[in-house]
Amino acid sequence: MRYEGTVYRPPSEAGSLIIQLTIGCARNTCTFCNMYKDKSFRIRPLEDVAEDLEMARQYYNRIPVRRIFLADGDALIVKTKDLLYILDQCHAYFPEVERISVYGAPKDILNKTPEELAQLKAAGLDMVYMGLESGADEVLTAVKKGVTAAEMIEAGQKVRAAGMILSMTLISGLGGKNKWREHAIESAKVVSAIKPEYVGFLTLMIEPGTELFDQHARGEFELMNPMEVLDETELFIRNVDAEGTMFRANHASNFIALGGTLNKERDRILSQIEESRRRGKFRPDVFRGI
Repeated sequence: MRYEGTVYRPPSEAGSLIIQLTIGCARNTCTFCNMYKDKSFRIRPLEDVAEDLEMARQYYNRIPVRRIFLADGDALIVKTKDLLYILDQCHAYFPEVERISVYGAPKDILNKTPEELAQLKAAGLDMVYMGLESGADEVLTAVKKGVTAAEMIEAGQKVRAAGMILSMTLISGLGGKNKWREHAIESAKVVSAIKPEYVGFLTLMIEPGTELFDQHARGEFELMNPMEVLDETELFIRNVDAEGTMFRANHASNFIALGGTLNKERDRILSQIEESRRRGKFRPDVFRGI
């Protein structure tokens, strides 16, 4: 396998074979993100991707590969016919594969027709990770996400209608101290409208080299403390209506670990929050990470 630059993947893809179908992020405008700043976006030649799959098969000649993650940030931007070819190659080299997944930027999902998404699902694209970040339009505009809450809902519903597993990510604290209520309540509305299989919370960490880091340094953005993040998370949990959605806030960036199934375990999640608030013990910043 050949990799260019730092390769990122969702935490749940830790044991997956990672193949770079694209390099970098096609938009790369989010003020909080520094993941792909060292890369110029491009789609790799399909023959190179197929060669990487062949190399991986030779390397894992006696080890079954159950999951494949197609990186980098915008694999769904690739033309559907080309994606179908790569999915076919994945199954040809790894007939034992049980799940193939990608990051799906909302705009890339919206640019696919329902028929195209159904084709991709039938060809073995099983799971899409979509970065919601926030459901509040004011916050989405401020962080230059490039989509609205309504577009997020449309994109998420399209993925679910195609029969794919949808995992969505939100960022606690992204609205700062001024917009935390809007961030929590409007994010709950978006998740309620989509009802994804999974929703995960990261907690904002501002990184050098990002626009948000500079805004914070100038005093234009106030970070929330752990207790305030708990308040925000509680407000989200009290307002979300997504029966069956698996909720997780156990990322390395989180101040505390939370988890449960919505809506039936709402009270248990709220009890976890209250217990953490009572104890006042949080993961130190030195042990937090992206």
